[in-house]
Amino acid sequence: MTTNLPLGCIADDFTGATDLANNLVRAGMRVVQTIGVPEGPAPEADAVVVALKSRTIPAAEAVAQSLAALHWLRSHGARQFYFKVCSTFDSTPQGNIGPVAEALLEALGSSFCCVTPAFPENARTVYKGHLFVGDVLLSDSGMRNHPLTPMTDPNLVRVMQAQSQGKVGLIEHRVVRGGAAPIHARLRQLQDEGYRFAIVDALDNEDLMHLGRAIADMPLVVAGSGVAIGLPQNHGLAPSAAAAALPPAHGATAIVSGSCSQATNAQVADFLRRGLPALAVDPLQIASGRDVVGEALAWAEPRLGDQPVLVYSSAPPESVRSVQQQLGVGNAGEMVEKALAAIAKGLVDRGVRQLVVAGGETSGAAVQALGVQQMRIGPQIDPGVPWCHAEAQACGRTVHLALKSGNFGTTDFFTKAFGQLG
Repeated sequence: MTTNLPLGCIADDFTGATDLANNLVRAGMRVVQTIGVPEGPAPEADAVVVALKSRTIPAAEAVAQSLAALHWLRSHGARQFYFKVCSTFDSTPQGNIGPVAEALLEALGSSFCCVTPAFPENARTVYKGHLFVGDVLLSDSGMRNHPLTPMTDPNLVRVMQAQSQGKVGLIEHRVVRGGAAPIHARLRQLQDEGYRFAIVDALDNEDLMHLGRAIADMPLVVAGSGVAIGLPQNHGLAPSAAAAALPPAHGATAIVSGSCSQATNAQVADFLRRGLPALAVDPLQIASGRDVVGEALAWAEPRLGDQPVLVYSSAPPESVRSVQQQLGVGNAGEMVEKALAAIAKGLVDRGVRQLVVAGGETSGAAVQALGVQQMRIGPQIDPGVPWCHAEAQACGRTVHLALKSGNFGTTDFFTKAFGQLG
């Protein structure tokens, strides 16, 4: 049994898990991501990230899954814990961030932790407790149209308070800019005053490095992936190319995209503009009983080779709303995820060995269909998105995977990703 695991992480979706793992690797940690709560011994690593699919399930289920992950990590020697949430704080007034965080604190015998989704490299910053996406408030970003967790309030103190029992305070940027010592002092002050959570402002990586040092002795942090860059330093680790080393890549290349975010829609449009082979999947055809999976694989198979192929259900908000009105929100999403996951598995069965999956829910369904149980985290493609290497047990193959959060990546992500594997 591993007894020297500096950091144990629990992520509320699969792309968020790789986002977190990516930043830890960049800062010098060797990281393994597991799909769900693992069984057996811990892998050889400096950090283990347990990827759950708990962001939008009922809060009680999210709490139960998160506590199971915590129990496994503690039993394998983890000493500090990181609950990874979305950099756009995706949640509702019912949770799941607040309920899970409070349950983790209670299980750890602690009463207080800091909270920040800030990830400046991906244009997520927090100022006076308000979350900005690029130059606009969260409520003015594309997240206001999210089909499951529309984010219409940028005030994180207010958002967190709505889904928490304990009081939520704020550590303003003027304190953060002063460095680790004043942040630590303010954290202790809020804890002594009976606060359970402290939203922390952060505008750049220097702020996150300060925060990382300030929370070295705290058992739990609730954050997006940004704070991860400030934690390896507490264990004497520094950036190293060896931490991101993966086996050589080979085989055909493909993308499966289920995200309907602005960023992913732009990436799909860029792929189409380049004249590369792409096939749209229609949710209404899936609902009608048509063999969309079989048709997609028959289309893709002769096209696999020197260039990537794209199978996508990504669509603009008005199209998504129309489908949801006809099929129901939950039913539409589940059908598309299941179909795209089956397509992902079929592509690997047909020789794809380098696979990009776009969208958190789609990624979760795809890795489960592939039978992936854990992934070694490798080099970064774009902030928050690394290449990974895994055994796809359902296919009897190893595969390089990139699980891309819908909101992440440059417009040319779908073409440049494969060039970065070499």
